[in-house]
Amino acid sequence: MKVNREILTRGALELLNEVGLEELTLRRLGTALKVRAGAMYWHFKSKEELLNEMATLLLADAAPGLLPARKQSDWRAWVAAFGEGLREALLRYRDGARMVTGTKLTNTEYMRTAETIGAKLIKAGFTLRQCVVLLSTVYNYTLSFVIEEQAVFPRPGVRSEQYDLEKRTQALSSDAFPLMRQAGEVLFDRFDRRYKEGLTLILQGATCQLDARNKDARVPASISASSPHARLRKKER
Repeated sequence: MKVNREILTRGALELLNEVGLEELTLRRLGTALKVRAGAMYWHFKSKEELLNEMATLLLADAAPGLLPARKQSDWRAWVAAFGEGLREALLRYRDGARMVTGTKLTNTEYMRTAETIGAKLIKAGFTLRQCVVLLSTVYNYTLSFVIEEQAVFPRPGVRSEQYDLEKRTQALSSDAFPLMRQAGEVLFDRFDRRYKEGLTLILQGATCQLDARNKDARVPASISASSPHARLRKKER
């Protein structure tokens, strides 16, 4: 079988769904694709190299879905589309979030989309630093959220026995942990709802930050420059 890096990488993503991250190896991939070990190691010297390529391909394939359907939407819709699209892409693969975490991009396809979103935020009034912090916050929130989500549901609709809500509730004393007993349904169920609630909190914080910046822009320069907040922001930049 004649292979290239993309064929091997897509095969690895399919195998990931079958065996999970721990059981994914170059040898196992070669066996699944009927590719000789020499050919495998010619393309990828290690599992780390393979994971870098898998994460890059996942994000590149996801890129169109990280943008809002209506390009005229305001910046909040762009940031929400980025987060929700990323979560959806990670959930397509078993251990998708764990696989992507800590990897390095091998091309710039995903960066093109990030550049487009960033330009929209700059146009909306964010500074470069605020833009980078906002998008990286959404990115990191989404990765960590999906890691937890996929621990509870390793496969869509199939709950891990380790996250049995009834057993958890019974194990916690109602006298010592009245709130934690009730928190289980929020923490380990209805992930769609909780993800959107968390993303809304991030957007609300960013809105306050942008509103404050716009308010400062309307203050006369002589007053604005002398305020403690202005001096602090100058140091941050």
